[in-house]
Amino acid sequence: MPPAAAEGDASREEEQAAAVGGVEDDDEHDSKERVLQKYFLQEWSLVKSILHDIVSAGAVSDLSSVHKIRSILDKYQEQGQLLEPYMESIVTPLMLVIRSKATQFGVKSDEVLQVLKPISIIIYTLVTVCGYKAVVKFLPHQVSDLELAVALLEKCHDTNAVTSIREESMGEMEAKCVMLLWLSILVLIPFDISSVDTSIVQSDFGNGDGSETPPLVLRVVGFCKDYLSSAGPMRSITSLLLAKFLTRPDMGKVLASFVQWTQEILSSSPENLVDHFRLLGAVETLAAIFKAGSRTVLLDLVPIVWDGASTLMKSHISSRSPLLRKYLVKFSQRIGLACLPHRSPSWCYKGRVTSLPANISPGAPELSDKSSHPDHTNFNEDGSIVYEQEEDMDVPEVVEEIMEVLLTGLKDTDTVVRWSAAKGIGRITSRLTYSLSDEVLSSVMELFSPHEGDGSWHGACLALAELARRGLLLPISLPKVVPVVAKALHYDVRRGPHSIGAHVRDAAAYVCWAFGRAYYHLDMRTILEQLAPHLLTIACYDREVNCRRAASAAFQENVGRQGNYLHGIEIVNMADYFALSSRVNSYLRVAVLVAEFDGYLYPFVDELLSSKICHWDKGLRELSGKALSVLVKYNPGYHANFVLEKVIPCTLSSDLCTRHGATLAAGELVMALNQCGYVLSTDKQKQLAGVVPAIEKARLYRGKGGEIMRSAVSRFIQCISFSHIPLTEKIKRSLLDTLNDNLRHPNSQIQNAAVEALKQFVPAYLQQNGDKDGYNIVQKYLEQLRDPNVSARRGSALALGGLPYEYLIKSWRDVLSKLSASCAIEDNPEDRDAEARVNAVKGLVSVCEILTEPRDVAWLGGEDDEMTLFQFIKDVVIQSLFGALDDYSVDNRGDVGSWVRQAAMDGLERCTYILCRRDTENSQPELRPEQLSENYAATVHLFDTEIATKLVGGLVKLGVEKMDKLREAAAGVLCRLLYNRTIFVPFIPHRQKIEEIISDEKELKWAEPTFAYPRFVKLLDLGCYRGYVLSGLVIAIGGLQDSLRRASLMALLDYLQAAGQVKADDLNKWESREMILSTEIIWVLQEYRKCDRVIVPTLKTIEILLNKQILLNKESHTADFCAEVLKSIAIELRGTKDFSKLHSGIAILGHIASLQEPVGTEAFSVLLTYLTYRFPKIRKSAAEQVYLVLLQNGILVPLECTEKALEIVSETCWEGGIEDAKQRKLELYELAGLDARPVKKIVVSAKESARQMPPNGDENASYASLVNSSGF
Repeated sequence: MPPAAAEGDASREEEQAAAVGGVEDDDEHDSKERVLQKYFLQEWSLVKSILHDIVSAGAVSDLSSVHKIRSILDKYQEQGQLLEPYMESIVTPLMLVIRSKATQFGVKSDEVLQVLKPISIIIYTLVTVCGYKAVVKFLPHQVSDLELAVALLEKCHDTNAVTSIREESMGEMEAKCVMLLWLSILVLIPFDISSVDTSIVQSDFGNGDGSETPPLVLRVVGFCKDYLSSAGPMRSITSLLLAKFLTRPDMGKVLASFVQWTQEILSSSPENLVDHFRLLGAVETLAAIFKAGSRTVLLDLVPIVWDGASTLMKSHISSRSPLLRKYLVKFSQRIGLACLPHRSPSWCYKGRVTSLPANISPGAPELSDKSSHPDHTNFNEDGSIVYEQEEDMDVPEVVEEIMEVLLTGLKDTDTVVRWSAAKGIGRITSRLTYSLSDEVLSSVMELFSPHEGDGSWHGACLALAELARRGLLLPISLPKVVPVVAKALHYDVRRGPHSIGAHVRDAAAYVCWAFGRAYYHLDMRTILEQLAPHLLTIACYDREVNCRRAASAAFQENVGRQGNYLHGIEIVNMADYFALSSRVNSYLRVAVLVAEFDGYLYPFVDELLSSKICHWDKGLRELSGKALSVLVKYNPGYHANFVLEKVIPCTLSSDLCTRHGATLAAGELVMALNQCGYVLSTDKQKQLAGVVPAIEKARLYRGKGGEIMRSAVSRFIQCISFSHIPLTEKIKRSLLDTLNDNLRHPNSQIQNAAVEALKQFVPAYLQQNGDKDGYNIVQKYLEQLRDPNVSARRGSALALGGLPYEYLIKSWRDVLSKLSASCAIEDNPEDRDAEARVNAVKGLVSVCEILTEPRDVAWLGGEDDEMTLFQFIKDVVIQSLFGALDDYSVDNRGDVGSWVRQAAMDGLERCTYILCRRDTENSQPELRPEQLSENYAATVHLFDTEIATKLVGGLVKLGVEKMDKLREAAAGVLCRLLYNRTIFVPFIPHRQKIEEIISDEKELKWAEPTFAYPRFVKLLDLGCYRGYVLSGLVIAIGGLQDSLRRASLMALLDYLQAAGQVKADDLNKWESREMILSTEIIWVLQEYRKCDRVIVPTLKTIEILLNKQILLNKESHTADFCAEVLKSIAIELRGTKDFSKLHSGIAILGHIASLQEPVGTEAFSVLLTYLTYRFPKIRKSAAEQVYLVLLQNGILVPLECTEKALEIVSETCWEGGIEDAKQRKLELYELAGLDARPVKKIVVSAKESARQMPPNGDENASYASLVNSSGF
C-alpha cells in the first residue's frame, strides 16, 4: 500500500474513532500537551494561564496567583518527577522576566525586588518539590548574567525583612535562594573571573599582575560567609555555590584563604545560635569542596583541615549536635577519598547484568565466582582467591584515622550519622585492595557483637548493604555474613515495658534486598534458601508494619531477580504490601497460607514460641496464641508432642509475659487439636488438667500481673472445656471456684472472659451431675444480684446469661424477674452502678434468647405453660428494657446512663425478634413476611401496636439527642427493624412514612447532625411520635454543644418554614405546624416537671424560638400557650438555684410580658418579683428584661409614668443591697397599678425559705456557691 493511502486510512480510522463518541482517549494520537496534562500536571491549564499573565505583564500583579501556583505544585511533593516535563516552560520565561526587568529598572532600584520576590516564590517551590538539580539546568547561564546575578543578590542581601514570617510570606528568603542557585551555575563559566569583572576596568585595581583578588570574587565570598550562618535553606545552597566557585582553577588563593577562615570557625567555640549555624555551614561547605574539587589541589589542604575536623569530632560540641556529626562524617570520608587515588577495583564483584533473561538463561556461566573476576585473579586448590597484583598499596595514616571515625559513626545514636558513615565506608572501600577491604568487612562484622547496642547493629547492617550494592562484598564472604543478617532480622531487645530493634530489623531486610539486586542467581541460590524462612517469618509475624513490609519487599526482590525460586511467585502474591498492613491478617491469614509450603511451618512455630508468646505486648501474646493454633492443622502430632510439651512448663514461669503467653497458647493448642480430631495422650491430659491448680498453688494471681493471668486462665478453662479434657471432681470444683472469683473481679475484661469460659465449662463438666447443681448455681447468681459488692452484681448478671437452657428453665420466672428488677436504677444512691445495669440488660436478653430458641427436645417448663414465658417477656422484660431506655444517670464519668441506653436498644431489638418469631409461628407460617401485616387475624398478638409505637418512639428520641454514637446506633436499630428480611416486624404506625425518612441505603452518616436532624424532624408530622421527637430535640437545641445546637435548630426552623412553600389557598399549614409545636412543648413541660435534665434545655429552646418570633404570631393559641408556659415557669423556678434555668425563665417572662394581652400583665407581675431575688445577678437580669418590656409594651404602665419607670429601672443598682431593690420594686408596682399583695406573699415565702438557711447565712456566700456549681 502506498504511504499516502496508508496515511489516509489512518486518518479516516482516527476520525471514525472520534465519531464513535470518544469514550476512551487515544494517548498515542493525542497531542503531547493533552497527554502530559492527563498523566502529569493535571492543573497545567490553570498554571499556564497564570504564567502567561505574569510574562505578559512583566511582573506579578496579584500575589494570590503566586500562592495558588505554590499550592498546586506542593501537591506533587512526593512525585516531583511529574513536574519535570513542564520545568522549562515554567522556569525559562520567569527568569527572562527577571533578567529583562533588572536591565530595565536597574539592579539598584526597589522596583526590581517587587518583580523578583514573587517570581522567586514559584521557582523556589519547584526547587523544594523537584530538587535543585532539575531546576538549575533551565536557569540562564550567559557570561553577562554573572554580574547581574551578583548585583541582584547584593540588593536582596542589603534589604532586611522585618520578621521571619514576613520573609517567608513576601519572598525575601526565596529570592535569596534563587539568586544563590543561579550563581551556582553562572560561576562555572569557562573564563577567568577577572576578565568578566567590569569593576576592574572602572577602578584602579591592582597593578595588572593578577596578584590581588577581583572585587567580584570578594563580593560573592562575602555574601556567602554571611549566608553560612543562616538557619534556613540558604546555608545548603551557599555551600553548593562555594564548592563550585572555589574549586575553579583561578581560585587557588581564594580557596586557601577560605579554608583558613573555616579553620578559625572550627577551632572556635560557638557562643550563640548564629555561631553554631556558621559552624554547620563551614563544615558542610568543606565537605562540598572536597567532593567537587580536584584531588591535586585538595591533597595540599588535607593536613590543614583534618586536624581541625578530628579535634571537633572529639569535642563536646559535636556530641550535642547530630547534624554537625553528620557533616563531620561526610567531610571525613571526602578527605579519605581525596587521599586515595581513584581506581576501579579489579576484585569487585561484577556478576549482575541489566537483562533479566540473561540472568536466568540456561547458558549462564556455572562458576560465577570465577567468571565475575578478571583474568589475573587466581584460585587456590581450596577455592580461596589470591590477588597477586593488588597487595602493595600505600595507605596514608590519615585514611586509617578516617576509617576509625567512620566505624565509630556506625555506632552513633542518630540514624542520619550512621547512614552517612555507611556510605563513606562503601566509598572508601571501593578504592582499597581486597585484603584491606576484607579487614574493613571484619571490622564491620565486629559490630554485630551481642555486647553492642542497637545503633551498632543498625549501622553495621547499613554498611553491609552499601558494600553489597557496590560489589565490594564477594560471594565468598556471604557464608559468614548471612548468619549475622539472619540474627539482625530477629533483633528485639527488651527495655523495660517495651523493646527496641525495629530499625535494626528494617535495616536487615534492606541488606537482603541489596543482596537480591547485587548478586548472580547462582551465587544466591543457597543464600536465598537460608534467608527466605527468616524473611517470611518477619513478613508475617513482626510487630511493626514497616518491618513486615520491608521483609516482604526484600523477599519479592530476590524472587523477581534471582529467577526460579520454588513457590516464590505464589508467596509474593499472598504476602504483598496491602495484605501485610493488618497485623491480625498477617498472623491469622497470610502466615497460614505461607506455612502450607515446605520449609516454613517449623520456622514459623519456632518464632512464635521463642519470641511472640513471651512478647512484652499483651495484645501480641494473645494474637500469637491464636496464630499458633491455626498452624496445628498442618502437623497435629508435632504440636501435640513437641510444642505443647514445651509450652506447659512455661505456664509457671517467673516472668509474667512468658506464663501469660504460655497459658493462652496452651489453651489455643488444645482447642485446635480437638478441632482437628487429634486425641491427646493420658499423660498430656493430666498435665493440662493440672495447669490451673498449679497456677493457683503458686499464687500467681497476686501482685503485678494478677489480672492478666486471671483473664488467661479463664480462656484456658474455656478451651479445655471445649475439648472435654477429663477432670477430677476436685479439679472441677476448683475451676468453678476460679471462674466465680473472676466473675466477682472489678475488671470487665476478666468478667467477660469468665462468662465465656462458663458457657463452655458448665455444659461440659457440670450438667451431667443433675438438677441439684444447676439449681444451686442459679440461686447463687440470683442472690448475688443484690450483693453490696457491685462487681459481684455485674458478674452474676452476665453469668446468668451464659448458663444453659436446662439450668434456667426450672426457675425461669425468678431469673427473669430479678434480672428485670436489676435493670432499673437502684433506690439507694450509694448502690447505683451503671455497669451493673448494663450487664443486667445483657444478661436478661441472653436468658430470653436461650429460653426461646428453637429446640428439638420438648418443653421442660413443668406446670408453667410455654406461652406464659412469651407473655412474661412482653409484660415484664420489654417494659424493663423500655425503662432502661430512659436511663439518664450521671456520675463523675459523665453520662454513664448512655451505656445502659445503648444496651437497651440492642436488647429491645433482639426481644422484638423473639416476639415476632413467636407470632409468626402461631399464625400462618406459610405466608411471606411482607404478607404478614395484611393477613394477621384480629387476635391478641405478643408484639402489638402499643409496643411498636413505644419502640419506634424510643429509638427516634435517642436518634435526635446529643450523643453522636447513640444517634447512629438508634438509626441502625430502626433501619434493621424496618428492613429485616428474615423476621417481619408488624404493627409499626406510619411505616411507609418512616421508610421514606430512614432508607435502607448503606453507610448513611447518621452520626453527623447535619444529616440526621433534617430527616428525624420530619417525624413531627406523625402524631404518635411527636412527643418522643420533641423531648429529644429540645435537649439538642438547648444543649451546650454549639455545632449540635445549630444543626438541630436549623432543622426545626426549616421544618416550620416549609409551610411557606405550599399554595396560597392552603394557609393553615404553617399555623397548624406552629400550633402542633406549641402543644408538644407544653406536653414536654408537664411530662418532665421538675426534671432539670429536660426542663432546662426546653426553657432554652423556648427562649430561642421566642427570640426568632416563633410561637408569638398573635393567633388564638398564643395566649393559651403563654398561659401554660407561665404556669410551668412558676413551678420550675420556685426555690431553684440553677442559674441557667432562672436566666431562661426570666427571658421567657420578658417575651410573654411584651404581649399586649392579659397574660402579658400577669407575666410582668411575675417578672417584677425577681427584682428582689436573693441572687444579685438574677436581679440584674430581671431588671434588663423589665426595661425591655417597658419599651415594647406601652399598656403596662400609663404613658405619663413610663419615663419615671424607665428611670427607676436604669438608675437602680440591682446588684447592690436588697433593701433598696425592694423599695424600687414597690415603686414600680405603684406606677404599673398592680396589687402588691401577691408580691408580698411571694416575698414572704422567699423569706421563709431564707430562714431555713443556716444562721448568719451570707447572701454573697450563697451566690458564690451558685456560680461555682454553674461552672462560671
